[in-house]
Amino acid sequence: MLNLDRPAWPWRGRLWSHLISDVSPAELHVFAETLGVSRRGFDRDHYDIPAERFAMAVWLGARVVPSRELVRLLRQAGLRRPKHLARPRPEPPAPHPRAEPPATHPRAEPPTTHPRAEPPASRSPGDAALPALRPR
Repeated sequence: MLNLDRPAWPWRGRLWSHLISDVSPAELHVFAETLGVSRRGFDRDHYDIPAERFAMAVWLGARVVPSRELVRLLRQAGLRRPKHLARPRPEPPAPHPRAEPPATHPRAEPPTTHPRAEPPASRSPGDAALPALRPR
């Protein structure tokens, strides 16, 4: 059976109804297609129907019920799909193949010591007059 609440949900300057099936999602999709509602109007377990299509939905056989009754009927039929269970969280995107190499790459490693920290390996005779530099 197809059920519909009254158009009472404002969004984008229009009022909307919710259309559900307590039999199967297939029945719901067929009815929505007959009604001329785009598949984009499907949201987990119901279709959002603009107020302009409400009368046609009732004429085609949808039963008008209160909003709370829609939720009860979906739960009773085992067709309720709450937001937190409807879609798994997406995986983080994989790095691009040309992305910067990880920190283990030789170019990405910081130098082990500061170049000025080590004294020169050998001194030339001209350096004898200069004091030796100490690392800071």
